[in-house]
Amino acid sequence: MPKSVVFNGCSVGENPLCCFDELSNEEVSFFEENSVEVNYKRGETICKQGSFASHIMVLKKGLAKIYLENGNDSLILKILPAINIIGLPALFDGNSVFPYSAQTYMDCTIKLIEINAFKSLIEKNALFASKIISMLAENSVIINGRFFCLTKKQTYGRLADVLLCLAQRIYKTDKFPLQLTRKDLAEIASMSIESTTRILTKFKEDGLIIIHPKFIEITNIDKLTEISQIG
Repeated sequence: MPKSVVFNGCSVGENPLCCFDELSNEEVSFFEENSVEVNYKRGETICKQGSFASHIMVLKKGLAKIYLENGNDSLILKILPAINIIGLPALFDGNSVFPYSAQTYMDCTIKLIEINAFKSLIEKNALFASKIISMLAENSVIINGRFFCLTKKQTYGRLADVLLCLAQRIYKTDKFPLQLTRKDLAEIASMSIESTTRILTKFKEDGLIIIHPKFIEITNIDKLTEISQIG
């Protein structure tokens, strides 16, 4: 299966900011002149679904979630580590609002780029525009994979997906810091906190993971992948 096709991921796997490598020195200066850097605390809202989209946001440091809201209900579309872009769907003509909300999982540093300036770079630089299109395409694949996971897999498969995504696409190591709470993991896997805790305990007892106070280590990635695949 091609590397870009992902049916169990919850995040992009490569460095999306490689698109900025295509900018000339003059365009980089223009980018800097039309942007500002802001620090966000854990739990702060980065953008609100339905609000006016005045900026495209670059997550330079931290961890965040992208989600849909409907009253008291919410659905996480993906989680974003540092070096990611938030708000690209707002670039479409005729759409002036954010189609989703974004919130920090931990303290974050974000660069806000004036949206018309960002559009100007796309219009003037074909290589930059091509990279943005590629990112939007990958995001669509990831969202499709998320919906498949949430609608077709059982709880064990969904939580295995989350752990694999954290290891392979967020932290890129089988031993990663426990920066997400049980509630966060449950929300991503779309299950109760009780079920999440029970399955984590089962994975631990079966020798698939080791849970420490400050980190989780996947010790049997083949078996966890099998659970993910069979759902």
